[in-house]
Amino acid sequence: MNPTLIQLIADYGVGDPAFGEVIQKLHSLYPVAMVHATSVPSFSTIATGFWTFQYAMVNSGSDVVIYTNTAPRKDNQASRIENEGEHLAYALLKNGVKVVGVNASHTFTFIKSYIKEFYAVKVANKGSQFRSRDFYPEAVVGIMNNDTKYIGEKLDINRLYEIPERRIAWIDGYGNMKTTVRQSDMKKYTSGQPLLVTIGDMKRTAWYSNGTFSVREGELAFAAGSSGEKNNPFMELFLRGLSAWKELGKPDVEDEFTIESIE
Repeated sequence: MNPTLIQLIADYGVGDPAFGEVIQKLHSLYPVAMVHATSVPSFSTIATGFWTFQYAMVNSGSDVVIYTNTAPRKDNQASRIENEGEHLAYALLKNGVKVVGVNASHTFTFIKSYIKEFYAVKVANKGSQFRSRDFYPEAVVGIMNNDTKYIGEKLDINRLYEIPERRIAWIDGYGNMKTTVRQSDMKKYTSGQPLLVTIGDMKRTAWYSNGTFSVREGELAFAAGSSGEKNNPFMELFLRGLSAWKELGKPDVEDEFTIESIE
Protein backbone atom coordinates (compact mmCIF):
# COMPACT_ATOMS: atom_id res chain seq x y z
CA MET A 1 0.00 0.00 0.00
CA ASN A 2 1.24 3.46 -0.90
CA PRO A 3 0.60 6.32 1.55
CA THR A 4 -2.03 8.70 0.19
CA LEU A 5 -3.28 12.00 1.54
CA ILE A 6 -7.06 12.19 1.65
CA GLN A 7 -8.39 15.71 2.07
CA LEU A 8 -11.83 15.21 3.64
CA ILE A 9 -14.07 18.27 3.23
CA ALA A 10 -17.52 18.17 4.83
CA ASP A 11 -20.09 20.34 6.59
CA TYR A 12 -20.31 18.23 9.76
CA GLY A 13 -19.15 21.04 12.02
CA VAL A 14 -15.83 21.70 13.73
CA GLY A 15 -15.01 18.87 16.12
CA ASP A 16 -18.08 16.85 15.13
CA PRO A 17 -17.55 13.12 15.84
CA ALA A 18 -18.88 12.49 12.31
CA PHE A 19 -15.39 13.38 11.11
CA GLY A 20 -13.96 10.79 13.48
CA GLU A 21 -16.32 8.10 12.20
CA VAL A 22 -15.57 8.77 8.54
CA ILE A 23 -11.82 8.94 9.15
CA GLN A 24 -11.98 5.69 11.11
CA LYS A 25 -13.85 4.02 8.24
CA LEU A 26 -11.29 5.25 5.71
CA HIS A 27 -8.45 3.92 7.86
CA SER A 28 -10.17 0.55 8.24
CA LEU A 29 -10.29 0.28 4.46
CA TYR A 30 -6.84 1.74 3.79
CA PRO A 31 -4.68 1.81 6.94
CA VAL A 32 -1.80 3.84 5.50
CA ALA A 33 -4.04 6.69 4.37
CA MET A 34 -3.36 10.07 5.92
CA VAL A 35 -6.66 11.90 6.34
CA HIS A 36 -6.96 15.64 6.95
CA ALA A 37 -10.40 17.05 7.79
CA THR A 38 -11.74 20.47 6.81
CA SER A 39 -15.09 21.66 8.17
CA VAL A 40 -17.13 24.07 6.03
CA PRO A 41 -20.35 25.88 6.99
CA SER A 42 -23.56 23.87 6.79
CA PHE A 43 -24.69 23.21 3.21
CA SER A 44 -22.06 25.56 1.75
CA THR A 45 -21.07 24.12 -1.60
CA ILE A 46 -19.21 27.36 -2.39
CA ALA A 47 -16.85 26.85 0.56
CA THR A 48 -16.57 23.17 -0.35
CA GLY A 49 -15.73 24.00 -3.95
CA PHE A 50 -13.29 26.72 -2.91
CA TRP A 51 -11.26 24.36 -0.72
CA THR A 52 -11.51 21.57 -3.27
CA PHE A 53 -9.77 23.91 -5.70
CA GLN A 54 -7.17 25.03 -3.17
CA TYR A 55 -6.20 21.52 -2.09
CA ALA A 56 -6.26 20.21 -5.66
CA MET A 57 -4.33 22.97 -7.38
CA VAL A 58 -1.91 24.46 -4.85
CA ASN A 59 1.10 22.40 -3.67
CA SER A 60 -0.65 19.24 -4.75
CA GLY A 61 0.21 16.06 -6.62
CA SER A 62 -1.14 12.77 -7.94
CA ASP A 63 -0.90 11.19 -4.47
CA VAL A 64 -3.70 13.47 -3.22
CA VAL A 65 -7.36 12.41 -3.17
CA ILE A 66 -10.08 14.88 -2.22
CA TYR A 67 -13.27 13.45 -0.69
CA THR A 68 -16.12 15.93 -0.21
CA ASN A 69 -19.50 15.55 1.39
CA THR A 70 -21.70 18.62 1.43
CA ALA A 71 -25.20 17.56 0.44
CA PRO A 72 -27.86 20.24 0.90
CA ARG A 73 -30.33 17.99 -0.96
CA LYS A 74 -31.64 20.90 -3.01
CA ASP A 75 -31.74 18.97 -6.29
CA ASN A 76 -35.30 17.91 -5.45
CA GLN A 77 -37.61 19.81 -3.09
CA ALA A 78 -39.96 16.84 -2.64
CA SER A 79 -39.79 14.47 0.34
CA ARG A 80 -36.84 12.07 0.29
CA ILE A 81 -37.01 8.30 0.08
CA GLU A 82 -34.45 6.57 2.34
CA ASN A 83 -32.47 9.82 2.75
CA GLU A 84 -31.51 9.93 -0.92
CA GLY A 85 -29.57 13.03 -1.90
CA GLU A 86 -27.36 14.40 -4.64
CA HIS A 87 -25.23 11.63 -6.11
CA LEU A 88 -21.53 10.93 -5.78
CA ALA A 89 -19.28 11.89 -8.70
CA TYR A 90 -15.61 11.45 -9.59
CA ALA A 91 -13.34 13.95 -11.33
CA LEU A 92 -9.84 13.13 -12.52
CA LEU A 93 -7.97 16.39 -12.87
CA LYS A 94 -5.33 17.23 -15.45
CA ASN A 95 -2.65 17.24 -12.73
CA GLY A 96 -3.57 13.71 -11.59
CA VAL A 97 -5.52 14.67 -8.46
CA LYS A 98 -8.68 12.63 -7.90
CA VAL A 99 -11.79 14.30 -6.50
CA VAL A 100 -14.70 12.18 -5.24
CA GLY A 101 -17.62 14.15 -3.91
CA VAL A 102 -21.33 14.72 -3.77
CA ASN A 103 -22.22 16.56 -6.99
CA ALA A 104 -24.18 19.41 -5.44
CA SER A 105 -24.34 23.00 -6.72
CA HIS A 106 -20.82 24.49 -6.64
CA THR A 107 -18.81 21.56 -5.25
CA PHE A 108 -17.03 20.94 -8.60
CA THR A 109 -17.38 24.52 -9.89
CA PHE A 110 -13.95 25.86 -8.98
CA ILE A 111 -12.10 22.95 -10.62
CA LYS A 112 -14.34 22.82 -13.69
CA SER A 113 -11.69 23.97 -16.18
CA TYR A 114 -9.13 21.54 -14.75
CA ILE A 115 -11.20 18.36 -15.07
CA LYS A 116 -9.85 15.77 -17.49
CA GLU A 117 -12.51 13.07 -16.92
CA PHE A 118 -15.82 13.26 -15.06
CA TYR A 119 -17.97 10.28 -14.06
CA ALA A 120 -20.87 9.21 -11.90
CA VAL A 121 -19.81 6.83 -9.14
CA LYS A 122 -21.43 3.42 -8.83
CA VAL A 123 -22.39 3.44 -5.17
CA ALA A 124 -25.57 3.54 -3.09
CA ASN A 125 -26.89 7.09 -2.69
CA LYS A 126 -29.79 6.22 -0.42
CA GLY A 127 -30.54 3.80 2.39
CA SER A 128 -28.53 5.53 5.12
CA GLN A 129 -28.66 8.88 6.86
CA PHE A 130 -24.86 8.72 6.95
CA ARG A 131 -23.90 7.85 3.36
CA SER A 132 -20.47 9.41 3.76
CA ARG A 133 -19.59 6.80 6.40
CA ASP A 134 -21.61 3.78 5.37
CA PHE A 135 -21.33 3.74 1.57
CA TYR A 136 -18.96 6.31 0.13
CA PRO A 137 -15.58 5.42 1.72
CA GLU A 138 -15.43 2.10 -0.19
CA ALA A 139 -15.84 4.01 -3.45
CA VAL A 140 -13.26 6.63 -2.44
CA VAL A 141 -10.66 4.00 -1.60
CA GLY A 142 -11.57 1.95 -4.66
CA ILE A 143 -11.17 4.89 -7.02
CA MET A 144 -8.00 5.89 -5.22
CA ASN A 145 -6.64 2.44 -6.12
CA ASN A 146 -7.93 2.53 -9.72
CA ASP A 147 -10.73 0.00 -9.18
CA THR A 148 -12.92 0.55 -12.25
CA LYS A 149 -15.99 -1.16 -10.78
CA TYR A 150 -16.91 2.16 -9.14
CA ILE A 151 -16.74 4.15 -12.38
CA GLY A 152 -20.18 4.85 -13.82
CA GLU A 153 -21.48 6.83 -16.76
CA LYS A 154 -19.58 9.80 -18.13
CA LEU A 155 -20.91 13.15 -16.96
CA ASP A 156 -21.06 16.40 -18.93
CA ILE A 157 -18.50 18.84 -17.51
CA ASN A 158 -20.29 21.72 -19.27
CA ARG A 159 -23.32 21.23 -17.04
CA LEU A 160 -21.34 22.23 -13.95
CA TYR A 161 -22.03 25.72 -12.63
CA GLU A 162 -19.61 28.59 -13.19
CA ILE A 163 -17.95 30.27 -10.22
CA PRO A 164 -20.54 32.66 -8.73
CA GLU A 165 -19.61 36.32 -8.91
CA ARG A 166 -18.82 38.46 -5.86
CA ARG A 167 -19.55 35.95 -3.12
CA ILE A 168 -17.79 35.32 0.17
CA ALA A 169 -16.09 31.96 -0.16
CA TRP A 170 -14.41 31.66 3.23
CA ILE A 171 -13.83 33.56 6.47
CA ASP A 172 -10.56 32.73 8.19
CA GLY A 173 -9.68 32.91 11.87
CA TYR A 174 -8.40 36.47 11.55
CA GLY A 175 -11.65 37.72 10.03
CA ASN A 176 -10.21 38.00 6.52
CA MET A 177 -12.88 37.19 3.93
CA LYS A 178 -11.76 35.23 0.89
CA THR A 179 -13.99 35.89 -2.11
CA THR A 180 -14.83 34.37 -5.48
CA VAL A 181 -13.39 37.41 -7.28
CA ARG A 182 -10.09 36.75 -9.09
CA GLN A 183 -7.34 39.32 -9.52
CA SER A 184 -7.96 39.10 -13.28
CA ASP A 185 -11.47 40.47 -12.64
CA MET A 186 -9.96 43.72 -11.31
CA LYS A 187 -8.25 44.96 -14.48
CA LYS A 188 -10.29 48.17 -14.67
CA TYR A 189 -9.04 49.28 -11.25
CA THR A 190 -5.62 50.61 -10.28
CA SER A 191 -3.68 49.74 -7.15
CA GLY A 192 -4.43 52.21 -4.37
CA GLN A 193 -7.85 53.12 -5.78
CA PRO A 194 -10.67 53.48 -3.21
CA LEU A 195 -13.69 51.23 -3.71
CA LEU A 196 -17.09 51.15 -2.06
CA VAL A 197 -17.82 47.67 -0.71
CA THR A 198 -21.42 46.83 0.16
CA ILE A 199 -22.51 43.69 2.03
CA GLY A 200 -26.13 43.74 3.09
CA ASP A 201 -26.69 47.08 4.84
CA MET A 202 -22.99 47.67 5.49
CA LYS A 203 -20.99 50.03 3.29
CA ARG A 204 -17.27 50.60 3.74
CA THR A 205 -14.41 52.09 1.76
CA ALA A 206 -11.74 49.55 0.81
CA TRP A 207 -8.48 50.21 -0.98
CA TYR A 208 -7.71 48.03 -3.96
CA SER A 209 -4.29 46.51 -3.41
CA ASN A 210 -2.00 44.00 -5.09
CA GLY A 211 -0.72 42.95 -1.66
CA THR A 212 -2.56 42.73 1.65
CA PHE A 213 0.07 44.61 3.67
CA SER A 214 0.26 47.64 1.38
CA VAL A 215 -2.40 49.39 3.47
CA ARG A 216 -1.94 51.13 6.82
CA GLU A 217 -3.00 49.64 10.16
CA GLY A 218 -6.79 49.85 10.48
CA GLU A 219 -7.46 50.32 6.76
CA LEU A 220 -9.72 47.98 4.81
CA ALA A 221 -8.21 46.49 1.67
CA PHE A 222 -9.61 44.51 -1.22
CA ALA A 223 -6.44 42.69 -2.01
CA ALA A 224 -4.95 39.74 -3.85
CA GLY A 225 -4.94 37.03 -1.21
CA SER A 226 -3.12 33.80 -0.41
CA SER A 227 -5.58 31.46 -2.16
CA GLY A 228 -5.69 30.48 -5.81
CA GLU A 229 -2.92 30.29 -8.36
CA LYS A 230 0.04 32.64 -7.89
CA ASN A 231 -0.60 34.37 -11.20
CA ASN A 232 -4.33 34.87 -10.55
CA PRO A 233 -5.22 34.64 -6.85
CA PHE A 234 -8.62 35.12 -5.29
CA MET A 235 -9.26 38.54 -3.76
CA GLU A 236 -9.70 39.04 -0.03
CA LEU A 237 -11.35 41.67 2.12
CA PHE A 238 -8.66 42.39 4.67
CA LEU A 239 -8.65 44.84 7.60
CA ARG A 240 -5.08 45.18 8.73
CA GLY A 241 -4.78 44.57 12.47
CA LEU A 242 -8.52 43.98 12.89
CA SER A 243 -11.36 41.81 11.52
CA ALA A 244 -12.91 42.67 8.16
CA TRP A 245 -15.69 40.22 8.99
CA LYS A 246 -16.69 42.17 12.12
CA GLU A 247 -16.26 45.53 10.39
CA LEU A 248 -18.66 44.47 7.63
CA GLY A 249 -21.41 43.20 9.93
CA LYS A 250 -20.38 39.55 10.35
CA PRO A 251 -21.75 38.26 7.02
CA ASP A 252 -22.04 34.58 6.21
CA VAL A 253 -20.08 32.49 3.75
CA GLU A 254 -21.91 32.59 0.38
CA ASP A 255 -23.28 36.11 1.01
CA GLU A 256 -23.11 38.43 -1.99
CA PHE A 257 -21.33 41.76 -2.04
CA THR A 258 -20.77 44.59 -4.51
CA ILE A 259 -17.74 46.74 -5.30
CA GLU A 260 -17.82 50.05 -7.15
CA SER A 261 -15.48 52.92 -7.82
CA ILE A 262 -15.63 55.98 -5.59
CA GLU A 263 -15.57 59.08 -7.75
